[in-house]
This record gives sequence, C-alpha cells and structure tokens, in this order.
Amino acid sequence: MSTMEGRAVLLNASGEDARIEEVLVESPGPNEVMVKIVASGVCHTDLTVKHQHGMGMPFPIVLGHEGAGIVEQVGPDVTHLVPGDAVVIAYRAPCEQCPACRRGDPRHCYVALRPKLRIRRKSDGAVCSQVLRCGTFSTYTVVHSKAAIKMPTEMPLDKACLIACGVVTGVGAVLNTTPVFAGARIAVIGCGGVGLSVIQGAALAHARQIIAVDVNPVKLQWAKDFGATHVINAKDGDPVAQVRALTEDGYDGGVEFAFEATGIPSCIEQAVKMLAYGGTATTIGLPAADHSVNLNLGDMATGVYWNKAALRVCHAGDTLPSYDFPLLAQLYLQGKLNLDGMVTKKIGLEDVEKAFHEMETGNVIRSVIVM
Repeated sequence: MSTMEGRAVLLNASGEDARIEEVLVESPGPNEVMVKIVASGVCHTDLTVKHQHGMGMPFPIVLGHEGAGIVEQVGPDVTHLVPGDAVVIAYRAPCEQCPACRRGDPRHCYVALRPKLRIRRKSDGAVCSQVLRCGTFSTYTVVHSKAAIKMPTEMPLDKACLIACGVVTGVGAVLNTTPVFAGARIAVIGCGGVGLSVIQGAALAHARQIIAVDVNPVKLQWAKDFGATHVINAKDGDPVAQVRALTEDGYDGGVEFAFEATGIPSCIEQAVKMLAYGGTATTIGLPAADHSVNLNLGDMATGVYWNKAALRVCHAGDTLPSYDFPLLAQLYLQGKLNLDGMVTKKIGLEDVEKAFHEMETGNVIRSVIVM
C-alpha cells in the first residue's frame, strides 16, 4: 500500500503541548477517501481533548475535526467522489446499522462511520488516533467516504470548514434538535462560535426575540452583530431575572426556548429557569465527567414540574451531513449565513498552541488554519 508523507499537529502524551511532526498517510481502503486539507477551524473540543488527557483515545493523536479540503485519492467502492472534489469533513456520518438508523432516524445515529487508522508518526511508525474520526490538523487525512461532503465549486474552503462543527452544531440545535417556531422567544447562554451560530439559526427560524447572555462585553457585541435583539451581561445581576423581565407578558415571562452553549452546569440550570410555561432548554456545551446539575421541581414559576419544562441534549446539531452541509453552504452563498465574520484570524499549523491559549484568554470566535 502506498503512503503519502505529510505534517500533522500531534498530541503525543497527556499534559504535553501539541507539536508538528512528520507523518505517513496510507492510501484509502474500501469506502474511504484521502483528503488534502486546505483549511481547519480550531474548535474548543480539540482543546478539551488536550485538557482531558486524550478523552480516551490512544496517543499519539492527530488533532482537528473542523476541516475542508480536496479529495486526493478514493478507495475501492467509492463512486460519489473523485479526486479534485472539494469537501467538508463530517464527524457524524450515520452508520446505517444502529437502531436509530434502522428505524429511519439517521439524525440520531448511535455511532458514526469510521475509517481504518491510516496515519502513522514517521519517527517510530506509531499508529495515530484521529479526533472524532477526522484528524484535520494535518496536510492529509483519511476519512470514511460518506463523511466527505461535496461542496459547491464557488464555496471558499476557509469558510466551509466552519460548517463541519461549530456552525452546524449551533444552527442545527435550532433547526434539528429543538426546532424553533416562527415568532418564538429564545435565550442563548454563551456567545462563542457555537452560541453565535445558535443566534444565526434563530434568525433563520424567524424568532422574534433573541436574547444573548454572556459575561464578556466583546462577545455580547458579537451577538448583536450576528442577530441578537437583546443582550444581557450576567455580571450585572441574575440573568434569569433579567431574561424573565425582558419577556414579561402577564404570564410570568420567560422564553419558549433556551440554548446553553457553555458546558457549565450552572448555566444549564439557568437555561431551565428562563423558560416560559411548556418551554424547552437545550444543552450543547461539552460537560466534564463529574458535572451534574440540580433542577428545582416545585417552584411555581421556574420549577420543572409546575413550569412543564423540558430539557434536551444537542450533539453536533443532530446533523445529517449529506443534507445539512450543502444547505448551510447555499445559505452562505445566498448571504443568509455569516461565516466570514466568524473567522477571527487565519493561522498556520505551527500556531495551534497559540490559538489554544487565545481561545482561553482572548476574544476569538475562530482561528482557521490555512495550509
């Protein structure tokens, strides 16, 4: 089997900084494709993999899962893609075999199609794990062919890569996980890349009131820029009380939908308390293994029981990539989805650790690696 030489950002051991190393990428096998990466967003999940000791994946690990590129090679049995096709890489291509897929509900697939591990560290031949079956902080990667979603020729790949995770997660939370009806009132807690995408999704769904909540004035300004009708700085007082005051309608106020995009347990509790009667809170942020929440049942205005509140979980916007990715690309090309404004800066592979640091300390929506 032939191999392609490349460079990748590897996490080699728990606690270490990620670093660029030379890798060998095997040719794709059946139902696989090799993609030459053009651009990859630096997502908070990659930082979480570093902080949480690889999240159970064996080291070394090729970081990155928000990537777009050009098909370099196709493996046997691949008929829907050819070398030269521009693609965005999905990390949740439905498996077609699990109970959800068999009952015709691929958006809730239990598992995802995965390729064989075909990237090796050149220095010692060690097989590399790939974050979320992708590994896009690399000049080349190999993915399942159904995880490579063809893009329109006019779609810029340094913007298309954002569709793969942050954008489809936020927009999909509103359109797929918890469909927002036209005229609804919504709250969004956390205005990073995912929260801003929730705001864009709510605008696409014609919500009449979009209330953004954060503690960072810069992010609250971003929220306004991306379509929020109101903003609340949680440092200025109880955000639950502020949301309910903004939505007071004679029935105790509250929003029909609240979306939490931080992964912070207290924010999930706040999202539930922000709901109007019969409303739904959706948690999107990635929690730690020991995180838990306490939900009041009996409060007449905000308790889960008396307020008939519901709580849902969003995984990757419950996306069906073959449908959603081209849709989001078309919305961008039609000027209805702002991806340009989400690219805070463009960087190289060598800047990943710096991008991680800025993600924790600075005002960054997305750093995008451009090869």
